[in-house]
Amino acid sequence: MTTSFDVIIVGAGAAGLMCAIESGKRGKSVLLIDHSKKIGEKIRISGGGRCNFTNLNTQSSKFISENKKFMVSALNQYSQYDFVKLVEQHNIKFHEKKLGQLFCDGSSQLIIDMLLDECEKAGIALLKETVVKDIYKNDDKYSVEIIDNIYTSPSLVIATGGLSIPKIGATKFGYEIAKKFNLNIISPSAALVPLTFSDNILKMCKDLSGVSQDAIVSYGKTFFKEGMLFTHRGLSGPSILQISSYWKLTNEIDVNLCPELNVFEYLENKKKSNSKQDLTTIVSEIIPKRLAISISEYLNIKGKISEIPNKLLLQLSSFINSWKLKPTGTEGYRTAEVTLGGVDTNELSSKTMMSKKHPGLFFIGEVVDVTGHLGGYNFQWAWSSGYVAGNNT
Repeated sequence: MTTSFDVIIVGAGAAGLMCAIESGKRGKSVLLIDHSKKIGEKIRISGGGRCNFTNLNTQSSKFISENKKFMVSALNQYSQYDFVKLVEQHNIKFHEKKLGQLFCDGSSQLIIDMLLDECEKAGIALLKETVVKDIYKNDDKYSVEIIDNIYTSPSLVIATGGLSIPKIGATKFGYEIAKKFNLNIISPSAALVPLTFSDNILKMCKDLSGVSQDAIVSYGKTFFKEGMLFTHRGLSGPSILQISSYWKLTNEIDVNLCPELNVFEYLENKKKSNSKQDLTTIVSEIIPKRLAISISEYLNIKGKISEIPNKLLLQLSSFINSWKLKPTGTEGYRTAEVTLGGVDTNELSSKTMMSKKHPGLFFIGEVVDVTGHLGGYNFQWAWSSGYVAGNNT
């Protein structure tokens, strides 16, 4: 049995839902297919269950791609303010947490319900728990084959996401379809992900598990000043997740554990004014006590500050202000918030998200080589790219 639609969208995540809504609004008959039982799982679990649905500071510099300007057109066509307007229309209460990050006051389910409501109003046909067996093109139509039917359409949108968080259904399906149509793929890797370590550093991280500290974490010329968290596997927290999207294996990162202070000058002054005070006690005034003790033990620099030569104080302060670390890897897709890489943007029109080689074939959202910083940027890319494709299908 064969059924025809104006538009078929594979993947009912953030980008796919937005694309379906926009296509449907234009009077198109739209089929939205997803392999999961629950729609929008990544939306549901995001932001600790409150969905960090966009960021007021959205601009192209907040994204990583081989083509740094590719996302400009989509972000201009559908901005963070456009999505905020949609949220407000549905009377969803929200707040700015920090750094422009917008979260629901209530559950992230409110965003999913909003999108499903918009889909219903737009007359979208939704197929859940449906596995796509094959996709191919005959003449000017794309065919999507499932177990008991074939659906055809002149417009096919792939919105199947990346490889991050496989437990909620992430697969390489989108990349496989891109390859089938001879589109280039920028090699995918885990991004916005905790970093792992070995040997002495891993032992230190395990001992300090649960300790957090504001830090500047740098890789080359890129740096982020946000919270950092010690875990039983290594380092996490916003600053680490951010730098993980830039870090390359075998290279070092630099961590400044006390960015507001020149620690050596601070210790020199303390040596003059509080010469009998214990060094660890002094350091505990500027970083968490457990961290101060751990660093003192790791470097074997202890005792009254008056008895410690400046050479060792310099070594200690250099560790705190510029800790050079070589991660062994990341925690991988299991905990990664997003996937770096994907369908090469050179293969797509930045104005429509359509394949340059195959008219009517679109790729949107995380499956494309556009990766946002932490803080709602990846959702905004999903809304923007979905909107653009939906208005060009």
